[in-house]
Amino acid sequence: MRPRHREAAASPSADCSAPCTGCPPRWCNRSRDASWDRHGQTAVHLPAALLNSPLLVALPLTGPYGGPGLATAIVVAGGLTTPSLEAGLRALWPSVLPDPRLRHAALALDTGTQGLLYIVGPLLVAALASTYNPTVALTVTAVLGLAGTTVVVLAPPSRHWRPAPSTGTQHSAVGRLTSPGLVLLFVSLTGIGFAIGAMNVWSIAMAEHHEQDMLLGIIPAAFSTGSFLGRLVYGRRTWTGTTADRLITASAAFLAGWLPLLTLPGPFAATAAVAVPGAFLTIVVACAYVSTDALTPAGRTSEAYAWLILSIGVGQSAGTALAGRLAEQPLASAALPAAGAAFALTVLLAAHRQLRPAGQLLRGRHRRPLRGRRKTP
Repeated sequence: MRPRHREAAASPSADCSAPCTGCPPRWCNRSRDASWDRHGQTAVHLPAALLNSPLLVALPLTGPYGGPGLATAIVVAGGLTTPSLEAGLRALWPSVLPDPRLRHAALALDTGTQGLLYIVGPLLVAALASTYNPTVALTVTAVLGLAGTTVVVLAPPSRHWRPAPSTGTQHSAVGRLTSPGLVLLFVSLTGIGFAIGAMNVWSIAMAEHHEQDMLLGIIPAAFSTGSFLGRLVYGRRTWTGTTADRLITASAAFLAGWLPLLTLPGPFAATAAVAVPGAFLTIVVACAYVSTDALTPAGRTSEAYAWLILSIGVGQSAGTALAGRLAEQPLASAALPAAGAAFALTVLLAAHRQLRPAGQLLRGRHRRPLRGRRKTP
């Protein structure tokens, strides 16, 4: 069966489905993540997984019985009950690896390894759906999700994890969580997510334009492969400079990697081109997590990580929706990932000073106080 890529990407229902099924679940997940700062991860993730898996199994039954309305309701409910393992795993790293340098490398490894899920996952689903049927693919997804969540939440680091006690009052903790540095960091990450969402729809338009359905999976897989390779390079050495400087440099390279798409390349060149921003995505996300950890007060890291993931997800939903509207305009569709990356870089440049933790000394001639000399502007 040949899918109608262009019609699906440009239809109003496609424009609305991504934001409606993406943003509300992530908002709910953020509230739920704040709760496991108080109750622990096992008490929150395991019940969520037990609710989520039956919803996935029930989704294929909506075709003959419930229609699109019931299917949409189940998809939204599935998103609302999805265990927030990504934020949970990131919150475990400080207790597992107290050394900041090892933790930074582990975050890069974690981010890059997740890219493998976006390579192997779609291939496994496609194989199951073509060999058997989509119902089998969803059932296997539900079983693997429940099994994986159970393994994680019953592991000793997850069972014994508790957030670090807050050193200030609740009022000051809330104020710190909405500090200018964190807010601007999260705003910038919406641009990163926007670029990813726009790329996914752009790959659909490429597949339709060149009549090559394989581009639907090859282009995102190339992007994820680049992310995995970037992790290998970034995690193998110790980098100089501050985390904020590395974040801005990686964001600039992320933007530069999208610019070749403006030449409207062919399938082979486009597939090779998206691997470049994919490689720098790993560095951007790893540095964003380290910056979030440094700027967040004790006892609020889990909620801060959830806000980080929410920011990327909201941007991805917006990018998907706008790219769906512009799917029939090749140049505009190809330019959207670069536009999202440019927005992210602009915000990070404006927030450069706020991204440094309080009390961090600047390097170079500004480290020592100026005595007996006129301070230069």
